[in-house]
Amino acid sequence: MPAYSSSPPSALQALADAELPSDRLSVADSISLVQALRAVPDPRQRRGRRHGLQSVLLLALGAVLAGAHSYAAIADWAAQADHAVTVCRPTPHATTFGRVLAAVDVGALERALTGWVLARRARLADQRRGTGEPVAAGRQVLAVDGKTLRGARDQTGTQAKLMAVYDHRDRLVLAQTDVGGGDELAAFTATLATLPDLQDVLITADALHCQREHAAWLHARGGHYLFTVKGNQPALRQTLVRLPWACAPGQLERHHAHGRAESRSVKVIDLESGPTHRLFPHAARAIKVVRRRRRRGHRPSIETVYAITSLTHRQADPGLLAAWIRSHWCIENRLHWIRDVTLGEDHSSIRTGAGPQVMAALRNTAINLARLAGHTNIAAAQRHFAHQPATVHRLLTAA
Repeated sequence: MPAYSSSPPSALQALADAELPSDRLSVADSISLVQALRAVPDPRQRRGRRHGLQSVLLLALGAVLAGAHSYAAIADWAAQADHAVTVCRPTPHATTFGRVLAAVDVGALERALTGWVLARRARLADQRRGTGEPVAAGRQVLAVDGKTLRGARDQTGTQAKLMAVYDHRDRLVLAQTDVGGGDELAAFTATLATLPDLQDVLITADALHCQREHAAWLHARGGHYLFTVKGNQPALRQTLVRLPWACAPGQLERHHAHGRAESRSVKVIDLESGPTHRLFPHAARAIKVVRRRRRRGHRPSIETVYAITSLTHRQADPGLLAAWIRSHWCIENRLHWIRDVTLGEDHSSIRTGAGPQVMAALRNTAINLARLAGHTNIAAAQRHFAHQPATVHRLLTAA
């Protein structure tokens, strides 16, 4: 019996023949994700290939949207879900998913997904133009941070680690690369280099990446930085501590929620001259944030955070700087925690080959798809896709 074709043209034709609601994207736009995946080379020999790589990737992505954590779960979803687009029949076995995803060129897959999400983000930016938003508030702000893949090891036996770039405003994962040899400092520039343009883009990072080399690299590409300063830069931190903060004007914010009262005092000092300007390249301003928290049944806590930025007083006011320092940690709460807990990355049994990083890329894309579709609660979105598999098709064809 001849095998059913699952080649990329079959998938594209199926997508083109699908009836899309009138309020969704046109057919030409709706296959953009499929077109992006066409750039990923198939690692297999042509002989004996029954399922196209696009088909495998699309089915795996749909299964991840519905909550699949393993190759077996992906295969079960692919076999049982009532697909509006049947790109391959019979569907691949779990061993096929495992063999193919573990051999995929991860770099090519990440580049394809980065190109797709950047195009979608540009579309969102076009929709915001003409709204009268201040230029400073509309600046592109990206968070960079690393994440360890629990239990996964690379070819040298080192625990696998990935570096991600996250958009503060649109809450999208823009890029991800492997931290080769566990050197997260070297991965900082390597990951940002995958983005086509950093002109006037602000990069936020934790104290680990408060490095002179990173600051100089960003400045050379027209970008800006906002780095937290801690003990790994003792001379710089002591210089910041000794600045005349008592003479600087401040802003105070108060929040009350969930039985907790929190206040933030923000002060900013220009560094156009002086020792700090010489200690750190292109430093323009220093920021001091004092956070005070009171919670019922707990002792009050006080935390002081110092930061440094290349943005001048004309490019951002203290309120924006404080908001960007705070929103940097969204990469932990809205990406890493969601992947670990909601999408089950910590408990995944996929540990070998390129599989862990490929699955991390698919989880990033699942998060992006859910947020582009308007979902703010990823756990609720996952339950929605699991209970209504047909919506997975509509989401993929509208991507």
